[in-house]
Amino acid sequence: MASRTPSPSVSIDSASSRQPTPIDLSLAETSKEGLVVTACEKGDLPTLVHLATSTHGLVSDRLRRTAWPILLACKATDEDKVSWKDLPAHREEGQVGLDVNRAFVYYPKYNSEKELDRRKHELSNVILEVLRRHPALSYFQGYHDIVQVFYLVLGTNAAPQAAARLSLLRIRDFMLSSLDPAIAQLELLRPLLREADPVLYEHLPKSSATFALAGTITMFAHNIQEYRNITRLFDFFLARHAIMPLYFFAAVVLSRREELLEIDKEEEDILHVMLSKLPEPFDIEFHIARSVELFERLPPGSLGSWEWWRISSSSVLKSSATLADMQRLTLDDGERLFTQQEKEVHWQQYQKKVVRQAMRSIKHAKLRLWYYRRYGAVGLAIVVGAYALWLGKNGGLDFSRYSIFGYQGDLIRHFIGA
Repeated sequence: MASRTPSPSVSIDSASSRQPTPIDLSLAETSKEGLVVTACEKGDLPTLVHLATSTHGLVSDRLRRTAWPILLACKATDEDKVSWKDLPAHREEGQVGLDVNRAFVYYPKYNSEKELDRRKHELSNVILEVLRRHPALSYFQGYHDIVQVFYLVLGTNAAPQAAARLSLLRIRDFMLSSLDPAIAQLELLRPLLREADPVLYEHLPKSSATFALAGTITMFAHNIQEYRNITRLFDFFLARHAIMPLYFFAAVVLSRREELLEIDKEEEDILHVMLSKLPEPFDIEFHIARSVELFERLPPGSLGSWEWWRISSSSVLKSSATLADMQRLTLDDGERLFTQQEKEVHWQQYQKKVVRQAMRSIKHAKLRLWYYRRYGAVGLAIVVGAYALWLGKNGGLDFSRYSIFGYQGDLIRHFIGA
């Protein structure tokens, strides 16, 4: 693969004002640093993927500032010269402000409110730049958790471009006008768990897998409280298939097999709570390795399930899922795929609306039919009986003499064959 030169703004050796969390590296991590540097300098993607997946990942934020943009295929040509502040406001900027105000809860720790406020302001600017430059994107609660990690690692200059490519090419399904494509992704947990562990699958709730939503939609940035763990996990997610957060969730569920089986399967509320939280203590390396093993043994296309078949061909899982896809696709490609997928979402919503209306009409028709069958038949019997008694007293069936009966007379004549 052709060599890729890192952007000057994310050079490994450049000074940084990003305040990465200080971490003492182990001997193994220190020795791995040189391998990551060499892979970045050579643009050696296969080696970089291996290093991002293996123990300790990309080791440090200093290295991630070069490696992440390479994995996301950030290019200088993607940068827009127009200031984002001059662009129209995005429709969901109010919600962005509310969410950013709750940011930086677990990491990093700041010494003053002034410093924290500055960080929140800078994080907000990163998110707003992405949304204003790509106004079709729909913001979702939890998006700020993802961008917070990008901001802390890459800084205010490089984070917007990386977050834009992530948004349009890796998590696009979550940023459409409807969450239906996101829910469709969650439904893939069913065939995956069914194949991986049939006994556990039968024990788990069969209702919608919304217990996995918070984790998968935020790449677990909403769930993991240790900065070192979340950056390590992002190394893995950015280097692998776009479906990997779902496989990571499945790996967590499978690792809690005995604990989940001890809970009565009728206690669905308790199972939902258990499934929506990560176990403590949490071994990040173990679950990453388990995710890789699960993906290699049961890739999504091998499941032969309805859930995988119904995933749109425009979904990130089928159009921009791999690292090779990321290297060839531009932001314009992401915009085009977004538009195509949005049309599909609108068409599906229209179909659902038509079906709901049709079902309501059928239900109404059944009720009317039941009403007339119940009361119409009884009423007709009473009329026929009364008419027969009257005719018996007056002797004769000359309907022409009693035209007052009109339609009822014709109806009775039809029944008695007169």
